[in-house]
Amino acid sequence: MTDPIADMLTRIRNAQRSRKATAEFSFSKLKKAVADILLKEGYLNKVEVVDEKPAKKIVLALKYNGKEPAIKSLVRESTPGFRQYRKKTGMPRVLNDYGVAIISTSQGLMTNKEARKLGVGGELICSVY
Repeated sequence: MTDPIADMLTRIRNAQRSRKATAEFSFSKLKKAVADILLKEGYLNKVEVVDEKPAKKIVLALKYNGKEPAIKSLVRESTPGFRQYRKKTGMPRVLNDYGVAIISTSQGLMTNKEARKLGVGGELICSVY
């Protein structure tokens, strides 16, 4: 697999389109950090790491507003073939700051709003609204 983050985001999108209660995928620290940001921003109900014998898994409890999923759009911005970097002055605004962009900085993964406050730039991982 060349892009595990894109696979994670696709699994979340597919699970929400089929109105599943949970989405699960293999564990990595980067995927866990992205899931924690989505949880903190209110797009997920729960993030759980399941330590089963063959390999660890991350199980996400998806959030819905009535029948509509909480995540309207989940887009992978930077791909392995075309990396997207932003300076501290060029942080994107997703839906005029109603949405969130996840940025990988030298100080760890954070939202575009946190990166703007701290004055750091980095790789644009994905955008969510």
